[in-house]
Amino acid sequence: MPDISATKDDRPMKPAIWRGLRCRCPQCGDGVMFEGYLKVTDRCPVCNEALHHHRADDGPAYLTILIVAHILGFVMHLMWVHLRPEPLVMATVLAIGAVVLSLYLLPRFKGMIVGIQWARRMHGFGQNA
Repeated sequence: MPDISATKDDRPMKPAIWRGLRCRCPQCGDGVMFEGYLKVTDRCPVCNEALHHHRADDGPAYLTILIVAHILGFVMHLMWVHLRPEPLVMATVLAIGAVVLSLYLLPRFKGMIVGIQWARRMHGFGQNA
């Protein structure tokens, strides 16, 4: 049962998003959120906040695809208009860029979504332990 005495701003959204983007605990900002590349820890090692409630599912992958596709579309246009590289060189550079950018953004977007869920008390984050 949600705590109705809690104020609306006791879990502010912006700090939770920024902490999630840094792959840190949305509550304290000090503990790491992930055990591995994408495995969210059950509890924060610093403040002991339960993080196992998250339901990020496919959201981080969709955001990653959306952002990477837009960035690479812009880069592809600039490369073709200003540099005119050989097609194989262009394909290689864009493929490497897509993989590197995707691997960098995916855990950050997952952390951001877990932070949003924590701030909005979604999926059990609002329950008292």
